[in-house]
Amino acid sequence: MAENRNRNVKPANGKPPVAANAYAINLDNFSKRLKILYSHWNKHNTDLWGASSALAIATPPVSEDLRYLKSSALNIWLVGYEFPETIMVFLKKQIHFLCSQKKASLLAVVKKSAIEAVDGEVVIHVKARGDDGTGLMDSIFRAIYSQTNSVDCDIPVVGHISRETPEGKFLETWDEKLKSAKFELSDVTNGFSDLFAVKDETELTNVKKAAFLTSSVMRQFVVPKLEKVIDEERKVSHSVLMDDTEKTILEPARIKVKLKAENIDICYPPIFQSGGVFDLKPSASSNDENLYYDSTSVIICALGSRYNSYCSNVARTFLIDANATQSKAYEVLLKAQEASISALKSGNRVSSVYQAAVSVVEKDAPELAANLTKTAGTGIGLEFRESGLSLNAKNDRILRPGMVFNVSLGFQNLQTETNNPKTQKYSVLLADTVIVGDKGPDILTSKSSKAVKDVAYSFNEDDEEEEKLKVKAEDNGNETLFSKTTLRSDNHEMSKEELRRQHQAELARQKNEETARRLAGGGAMAADNCGAVKTVGDLIAYKNVNDLPPPRDLMIQVDQKNEAILLPIYGSMVPFHVATVKSVSSQQDSNRASYIRIIFNVPGTPFSPHDANSLKFQGSIYLKEVSFRSKDSRHIIEVVQQIKMLRRQVNSRESERAERATLVTQERLQLASAKFKPIKLHDLWIRPPFGGRGRKLTGSLEAHTNGFRYSTSRPDERVDVMYRNIKHAFFQPAEREMITLVHFHLHNHIMVGNKKTKDVQFYIEVMDIVQTLGGGKRSAYDPDEIEEEQRERDRKNKINLDFQNFVNRVNDLWGQPQFKALDLEFDQPMRELGFHGVPHKASAFIVPTSNCLVELIETPFVVITLSEIEIVNLERVGLGQKNFDMTTVFKDFKRDVLRIDSIPSTSLEGIKEWLNTTDLKYYESRLNLNWRPILKTITDDPQKFIEDGGWEFLNM
Repeated sequence: MAENRNRNVKPANGKPPVAANAYAINLDNFSKRLKILYSHWNKHNTDLWGASSALAIATPPVSEDLRYLKSSALNIWLVGYEFPETIMVFLKKQIHFLCSQKKASLLAVVKKSAIEAVDGEVVIHVKARGDDGTGLMDSIFRAIYSQTNSVDCDIPVVGHISRETPEGKFLETWDEKLKSAKFELSDVTNGFSDLFAVKDETELTNVKKAAFLTSSVMRQFVVPKLEKVIDEERKVSHSVLMDDTEKTILEPARIKVKLKAENIDICYPPIFQSGGVFDLKPSASSNDENLYYDSTSVIICALGSRYNSYCSNVARTFLIDANATQSKAYEVLLKAQEASISALKSGNRVSSVYQAAVSVVEKDAPELAANLTKTAGTGIGLEFRESGLSLNAKNDRILRPGMVFNVSLGFQNLQTETNNPKTQKYSVLLADTVIVGDKGPDILTSKSSKAVKDVAYSFNEDDEEEEKLKVKAEDNGNETLFSKTTLRSDNHEMSKEELRRQHQAELARQKNEETARRLAGGGAMAADNCGAVKTVGDLIAYKNVNDLPPPRDLMIQVDQKNEAILLPIYGSMVPFHVATVKSVSSQQDSNRASYIRIIFNVPGTPFSPHDANSLKFQGSIYLKEVSFRSKDSRHIIEVVQQIKMLRRQVNSRESERAERATLVTQERLQLASAKFKPIKLHDLWIRPPFGGRGRKLTGSLEAHTNGFRYSTSRPDERVDVMYRNIKHAFFQPAEREMITLVHFHLHNHIMVGNKKTKDVQFYIEVMDIVQTLGGGKRSAYDPDEIEEEQRERDRKNKINLDFQNFVNRVNDLWGQPQFKALDLEFDQPMRELGFHGVPHKASAFIVPTSNCLVELIETPFVVITLSEIEIVNLERVGLGQKNFDMTTVFKDFKRDVLRIDSIPSTSLEGIKEWLNTTDLKYYESRLNLNWRPILKTITDDPQKFIEDGGWEFLNM
């Protein structure tokens, strides 16, 4: 929405008019609109055009800022392109253009059309490069005097756009000469506002396409994105959501919208707001705070797109577990906005639109009237906010068919009673793009729903299906079954294998003893995984009777939003929080009647997990179970599924929320003193990269007193990595890879731009990854490009040497007494022990180091600390298998296992030897195991796991 943050307006076809021969002006549109301009100017000369006898419009130079100007809008409206640094002067019998040669060649084609349309001669003044244009300006002024004298006016009245400040030396010179000339200047902003207010069919088509894209992005990208973030309880900042949404607008093929990307632009950077900080002004922006979606949260999303420079806008408010106050505010706002839209009828006054909203608010919620926005929106078209068409209480203009409005209403700075300071203060906002039609308003963004049922709900969580334990009962054979290669080996190799088996047996004994001690000690790894004790407040589905949903029929209902089940008991709907339900089941008898049985958690029930509510009210009478009979078996099945799904998502949400990590506050970087020159590496790229739309830049990495600093030439692109936060440091020179890198794996997350990460990497490409075929001339003295290959080898060696010197100097720095306790040293991968595998989605080359197992080329990176590994299970190992998988089980049983798939079987012996030399216990199995239920079984009953022999069940 930022009117003053918008970048230079694109031409109507989305491309700049720098190559004059590539574009052609639509002469039919030019003739038609030139007639409209002169007709409007003559008809409303006194009331809107300031009694002007000439119109002087100057278009500023190209700017990277997003902005909307009347001069640019006139260019696009009249000739289809924006002409930067161009002066247009309209007289009664002449039209003067002052511009460069390229623009003049494009404008020359309108001469004949101008004569036919308004009997006006087109005079083009070509400004030479380096000329300040003052002589040409004087000739235009003489033409103004000449035509003014012919209509018996003593002092010419020249209309100009007074609000546009001249930019650049050329326009500043024009402005000074215009003001110093003997002219009477008059502001004609209102004239252009009224001229642009009513759109023709071509303009309306562009607005409709822009609105279609805007509503499609909201419905097909923004809403699913928000739901996914909330379902997975991810930490995503507003600015990241803004960047992702902007990319989707600019690349409509992402959401299968068939509009040409070159004709599309944003109206303003998309806006995401939550967490109690809201701004409903058009200048609002998305901050770097994370999206906040706890109970009673409010999320506001607004976005706008342009098609052929014509704007559209939509804004929606999403309510997360809204209370009664928030729901009422939204419902009143929705009703008020619908009333405003209904008032957009031809013949009505503009003020009636805002008055319609005020009437609804004063009738239904007078306490909210003071919080209502001061306008109901503005006109919209080539400008995001068309001046003179503000939908406020004082605008007496008459609505006409073809006008387009951004109907935007909101309540700001509302308060609600919650215990969370981030949800106590909230705002709500709705905006739609609407055309005033002959028969009534046409809502162009209605595709994006704003109904209460679609925006006020608890987001469904896509729970993973419960996995069943795949531990096989069949005998896999004993561990001494080797491949044919091993059986063919000589006695020396057999003795080596025997030594390895003996060492692994000793490791198994030590590992089982260590695991038993850790689990018996009740450490974090053995902590109960059932979730935290719920408080009484957690199980309040409704605060009072008025919050209950209106009963449809006396039948079982599931309230997803309030996480409650409503049961018909003695003619009344009685609510139960879903957390009180222990199990639910259904069955059907021979008479086709269905039964549903619901069992509740009550005191004294075996295995009742951590029910603080029942413990607190042990003297109360509890309902243990209920059964209902119904002839509608379909409804019974749906209710059972809904209750089970609701129970799963509530349990999953609570357990995941408890595990969410937060950023740890880091110490401040102490810059090296003037005497100590910091150790530097230049021209480095960073991963993860910084966000933003600009061109990516390289930066330099500096080692300071207590940490590293990476920075580019942009002041906001800077990352500090403290030495105390470094868990592992790696240096990997380019050998068969295209990059040389240093990589830091951290103890605690840091922010790189808008991304939260524990891995930061700095690298240089040692050669061009993409080369142009036939793009360069081949030397006659080097037809086979031997010298070119040698230059590439020299470049690679130089880069590797620069990195090695940097690493050596930093290692020396870390060797000083103050850093001894950190135990830091750059680790280098041992390529000879590496193997290929698929740790995520793509195949990669995984390499051991002295302390880790890493993959630092493909993203996401893999960094496994060997000391954190419990055991390694080699799966799908057997005769005839070309590949096998390696599963790493960590000492923290709450942490998911890491599986590297599709490792070639030729690497099996090397991996086993490496695991054995690093004192890691490994097992082998013929099938893949489902580790999540296995680890859950261990943590649920660690004593039984220890008594059954620990990890020895993997030898089955």
